[in-house]
Amino acid sequence: MYNEYDKESFFKEYARMPRSRDGLAAAGEWHQLKPLFPPLAGKSVLDLGCGYGWHCRFAADQGAARVLGIDVSRNMIEEAGRRNADPGIEYRVCGIEEYEYPEHAWDVVVSNLALHYIADIGQVFKHVYRTLKPGGTFLFNIEHPVFTAGVGQDWIYREDGTPQYWPVDDYFKPGERKTHFLGCDVVKQHHTLTQILTGLLDAGFKLNAVEEAKPPEEMLNLPGMRDELRRPMMLLVKAEA
Repeated sequence: MYNEYDKESFFKEYARMPRSRDGLAAAGEWHQLKPLFPPLAGKSVLDLGCGYGWHCRFAADQGAARVLGIDVSRNMIEEAGRRNADPGIEYRVCGIEEYEYPEHAWDVVVSNLALHYIADIGQVFKHVYRTLKPGGTFLFNIEHPVFTAGVGQDWIYREDGTPQYWPVDDYFKPGERKTHFLGCDVVKQHHTLTQILTGLLDAGFKLNAVEEAKPPEEMLNLPGMRDELRRPMMLLVKAEA
Protein backbone atom coordinates (compact mmCIF):
# COMPACT_ATOMS: atom_id res chain seq x y z
CA MET A 1 0.00 0.00 0.00
CA TYR A 2 1.35 3.43 -0.98
CA ASN A 3 2.19 5.43 2.13
CA GLU A 4 2.36 9.20 1.92
CA TYR A 5 1.31 9.67 5.52
CA ASP A 6 4.72 9.06 7.06
CA LYS A 7 6.13 12.08 5.25
CA GLU A 8 6.28 14.79 7.89
CA SER A 9 5.17 17.70 5.70
CA PHE A 10 2.17 15.77 4.37
CA PHE A 11 1.17 14.51 7.81
CA LYS A 12 1.26 18.03 9.24
CA GLU A 13 -1.12 19.21 6.52
CA TYR A 14 -3.39 16.21 7.09
CA ALA A 15 -3.52 17.07 10.80
CA ARG A 16 -5.03 20.47 9.92
CA MET A 17 -8.05 18.97 8.13
CA PRO A 18 -11.37 19.33 10.02
CA ARG A 19 -11.88 15.55 10.19
CA SER A 20 -8.40 15.23 11.69
CA ARG A 21 -9.01 17.91 14.31
CA ASP A 22 -12.62 17.15 15.23
CA GLY A 23 -13.15 13.50 14.33
CA LEU A 24 -16.33 11.90 13.04
CA ALA A 25 -18.50 14.97 13.68
CA ALA A 26 -16.47 16.85 11.06
CA ALA A 27 -16.56 14.04 8.47
CA GLY A 28 -19.08 14.95 5.78
CA GLU A 29 -20.05 11.32 5.18
CA TRP A 30 -20.60 10.36 8.82
CA HIS A 31 -24.34 11.15 8.82
CA GLN A 32 -24.74 8.47 6.11
CA LEU A 33 -22.11 6.00 7.29
CA LYS A 34 -23.14 5.81 10.94
CA PRO A 35 -26.65 4.36 10.30
CA LEU A 36 -25.10 1.60 8.17
CA PHE A 37 -23.19 0.12 11.12
CA PRO A 38 -24.75 -3.04 12.56
CA PRO A 39 -25.13 -3.33 16.37
CA LEU A 40 -21.59 -3.60 17.72
CA ALA A 41 -22.15 -4.61 21.35
CA GLY A 42 -20.14 -7.74 22.08
CA LYS A 43 -18.79 -7.90 18.52
CA SER A 44 -15.25 -8.10 17.11
CA VAL A 45 -14.34 -5.27 14.74
CA LEU A 46 -11.42 -4.91 12.31
CA ASP A 47 -10.64 -1.46 10.89
CA LEU A 48 -8.57 -1.48 7.68
CA GLY A 49 -6.60 1.75 7.32
CA CYS A 50 -7.74 3.05 10.70
CA GLY A 51 -5.98 6.42 10.53
CA TYR A 52 -6.47 8.32 13.78
CA GLY A 53 -8.69 5.54 15.13
CA TRP A 54 -11.98 7.42 15.13
CA HIS A 55 -14.00 4.43 13.94
CA CYS A 56 -12.17 2.13 16.35
CA ARG A 57 -13.16 4.40 19.22
CA PHE A 58 -16.75 4.50 17.95
CA ALA A 59 -16.84 0.69 17.95
CA ALA A 60 -15.43 0.53 21.48
CA ASP A 61 -17.94 3.13 22.69
CA GLN A 62 -20.72 1.02 21.17
CA GLY A 63 -19.66 -1.94 23.30
CA ALA A 64 -17.51 -3.94 20.86
CA ALA A 65 -15.68 -6.71 22.69
CA ARG A 66 -12.55 -6.53 20.55
CA VAL A 67 -11.29 -3.91 18.12
CA LEU A 68 -8.16 -4.02 15.94
CA GLY A 69 -7.12 -1.02 13.89
CA ILE A 70 -4.37 -1.47 11.31
CA ASP A 71 -2.64 1.19 9.22
CA VAL A 72 0.52 1.16 7.13
CA SER A 73 1.47 4.57 8.54
CA ARG A 74 3.36 4.61 11.81
CA ASN A 75 2.40 8.28 12.20
CA MET A 76 -1.28 7.34 12.01
CA ILE A 77 -0.98 4.51 14.52
CA GLU A 78 0.93 6.68 16.99
CA GLU A 79 -1.70 9.41 16.67
CA ALA A 80 -4.50 6.88 17.12
CA GLY A 81 -2.87 5.70 20.33
CA ARG A 82 -2.75 9.27 21.62
CA ARG A 83 -6.23 10.38 20.59
CA ASN A 84 -8.33 7.24 20.73
CA ALA A 85 -6.75 4.85 23.18
CA ASP A 86 -9.06 2.35 24.87
CA PRO A 87 -8.44 -0.94 26.72
CA GLY A 88 -10.55 -2.75 24.12
CA ILE A 89 -8.63 -1.39 21.11
CA GLU A 90 -5.39 -2.71 19.65
CA TYR A 91 -3.54 -0.61 17.06
CA ARG A 92 -0.99 -2.20 14.75
CA VAL A 93 1.31 -0.88 12.01
CA CYS A 94 0.32 -3.11 9.11
CA GLY A 95 -0.72 -2.59 5.49
CA ILE A 96 -4.14 -3.69 4.29
CA GLU A 97 -2.51 -6.01 1.77
CA GLU A 98 -0.13 -7.48 4.37
CA TYR A 99 -2.65 -8.36 7.11
CA GLU A 100 -3.06 -12.13 7.65
CA TYR A 101 -6.91 -12.21 7.50
CA PRO A 102 -7.51 -15.26 9.75
CA GLU A 103 -10.54 -17.30 8.74
CA HIS A 104 -13.90 -16.44 10.38
CA ALA A 105 -12.27 -14.16 12.96
CA TRP A 106 -14.32 -10.93 12.79
CA ASP A 107 -17.97 -9.90 13.03
CA VAL A 108 -17.44 -6.54 11.30
CA VAL A 109 -14.75 -5.19 8.99
CA VAL A 110 -14.78 -1.45 8.33
CA SER A 111 -12.59 0.69 6.10
CA ASN A 112 -12.83 4.44 5.64
CA LEU A 113 -11.09 6.26 2.77
CA ALA A 114 -8.28 3.74 2.43
CA LEU A 115 -9.19 1.28 -0.33
CA HIS A 116 -8.50 3.79 -3.12
CA TYR A 117 -4.82 3.28 -2.30
CA ILE A 118 -5.08 -0.46 -3.04
CA ALA A 119 -4.26 -1.72 -6.55
CA ASP A 120 -5.79 -5.23 -6.32
CA ILE A 121 -9.02 -4.38 -4.56
CA GLY A 122 -10.65 -7.66 -5.64
CA GLN A 123 -8.05 -9.65 -3.71
CA VAL A 124 -8.71 -7.58 -0.59
CA PHE A 125 -12.45 -8.28 -0.93
CA LYS A 126 -11.69 -12.02 -0.98
CA HIS A 127 -9.49 -11.69 2.11
CA VAL A 128 -12.20 -9.76 3.95
CA TYR A 129 -14.86 -12.32 3.02
CA ARG A 130 -12.63 -15.09 4.42
CA THR A 131 -11.91 -13.28 7.67
CA LEU A 132 -15.55 -12.42 8.40
CA LYS A 133 -17.74 -14.79 10.35
CA PRO A 134 -20.76 -16.10 8.40
CA GLY A 135 -23.28 -13.26 8.22
CA GLY A 136 -20.63 -10.71 9.14
CA THR A 137 -20.64 -7.15 7.82
CA PHE A 138 -18.17 -5.38 5.54
CA LEU A 139 -18.70 -1.62 5.60
CA PHE A 140 -16.46 0.71 3.67
CA ASN A 141 -16.18 4.22 2.28
CA ILE A 142 -14.01 4.72 -0.80
CA GLU A 143 -13.38 7.68 -3.07
CA HIS A 144 -16.06 7.65 -5.77
CA PRO A 145 -14.96 6.45 -9.23
CA VAL A 146 -16.05 9.76 -10.74
CA PHE A 147 -13.70 11.47 -8.29
CA THR A 148 -10.72 9.17 -8.87
CA ALA A 149 -11.24 9.44 -12.65
CA GLY A 150 -11.14 13.23 -12.40
CA VAL A 151 -8.33 14.86 -14.35
CA GLY A 152 -5.88 15.76 -11.61
CA GLN A 153 -8.80 15.20 -9.22
CA ASP A 154 -9.64 18.86 -9.39
CA TRP A 155 -12.13 21.24 -11.01
CA ILE A 156 -11.66 23.22 -14.18
CA TYR A 157 -11.90 26.79 -12.91
CA ARG A 158 -13.29 30.00 -14.41
CA GLU A 159 -11.12 33.11 -14.59
CA ASP A 160 -12.60 34.33 -11.30
CA GLY A 161 -11.46 31.13 -9.55
CA THR A 162 -14.89 29.50 -9.18
CA PRO A 163 -15.36 25.85 -10.28
CA GLN A 164 -16.76 25.51 -13.81
CA TYR A 165 -16.95 21.72 -14.23
CA TRP A 166 -15.42 18.44 -13.02
CA PRO A 167 -13.51 16.71 -15.84
CA VAL A 168 -13.51 12.91 -16.13
CA ASP A 169 -11.15 11.00 -18.41
CA ASP A 170 -10.07 7.36 -18.84
CA TYR A 171 -12.91 6.26 -16.58
CA PHE A 172 -12.81 2.67 -17.86
CA LYS A 173 -9.06 2.41 -17.40
CA PRO A 174 -8.49 1.30 -13.79
CA GLY A 175 -5.13 1.74 -12.15
CA GLU A 176 -2.71 4.33 -10.87
CA ARG A 177 -3.67 7.99 -10.65
CA LYS A 178 -1.20 10.69 -9.67
CA THR A 179 -2.70 13.73 -8.03
CA HIS A 180 -1.78 16.67 -5.83
CA PHE A 181 -3.25 16.55 -2.33
CA LEU A 182 -2.40 18.68 0.71
CA GLY A 183 0.59 20.17 -1.07
CA CYS A 184 2.14 16.82 -1.99
CA ASP A 185 2.18 14.48 -4.98
CA VAL A 186 0.07 11.45 -4.07
CA VAL A 187 -0.54 8.15 -5.86
CA LYS A 188 -4.04 6.62 -5.69
CA GLN A 189 -5.79 3.80 -7.53
CA HIS A 190 -8.86 4.29 -9.72
CA HIS A 191 -11.49 1.52 -9.58
CA THR A 192 -14.64 1.64 -11.69
CA LEU A 193 -18.06 1.13 -10.12
CA THR A 194 -18.36 -2.19 -11.95
CA GLN A 195 -14.98 -3.27 -10.62
CA ILE A 196 -15.95 -2.46 -7.04
CA LEU A 197 -19.44 -3.99 -7.01
CA THR A 198 -18.65 -7.03 -9.16
CA GLY A 199 -15.53 -7.62 -7.08
CA LEU A 200 -17.69 -7.86 -3.97
CA LEU A 201 -20.17 -10.22 -5.63
CA ASP A 202 -17.37 -12.41 -7.00
CA ALA A 203 -15.90 -12.66 -3.50
CA GLY A 204 -19.23 -14.02 -2.24
CA PHE A 205 -20.76 -10.93 -0.62
CA LYS A 206 -24.40 -9.91 -0.67
CA LEU A 207 -24.88 -6.16 -1.16
CA ASN A 208 -26.98 -4.49 1.54
CA ALA A 209 -26.50 -0.82 0.68
CA VAL A 210 -24.73 1.36 -1.87
CA GLU A 211 -24.83 5.11 -1.24
CA GLU A 212 -23.11 8.12 -2.74
CA ALA A 213 -22.09 10.45 0.05
CA LYS A 214 -23.51 13.98 0.18
CA PRO A 215 -22.57 16.57 2.80
CA PRO A 216 -25.22 17.17 5.49
CA GLU A 217 -27.31 20.33 5.38
CA GLU A 218 -25.47 21.90 8.31
CA MET A 219 -22.19 21.79 6.33
CA LEU A 220 -23.49 23.27 3.09
CA ASN A 221 -22.91 26.86 4.16
CA LEU A 222 -19.22 26.25 4.77
CA PRO A 223 -16.89 27.67 2.06
CA GLY A 224 -16.90 25.54 -1.06
CA MET A 225 -19.26 22.89 0.28
CA ARG A 226 -22.09 23.67 -2.16
CA ASP A 227 -19.74 22.60 -4.95
CA GLU A 228 -19.64 19.14 -3.33
CA LEU A 229 -23.24 18.62 -4.53
CA ARG A 230 -22.14 18.98 -8.16
CA ARG A 231 -20.12 15.75 -8.23
CA PRO A 232 -19.83 12.70 -5.97
CA MET A 233 -16.68 12.34 -3.89
CA MET A 234 -17.29 9.18 -1.86
CA LEU A 235 -19.02 5.82 -2.25
CA LEU A 236 -20.40 4.00 0.80
CA VAL A 237 -20.99 0.25 0.60
CA LYS A 238 -22.38 -2.26 3.08
CA ALA A 239 -22.06 -5.96 2.26
CA GLU A 240 -22.81 -9.19 4.10
CA ALA A 241 -20.66 -12.33 4.12
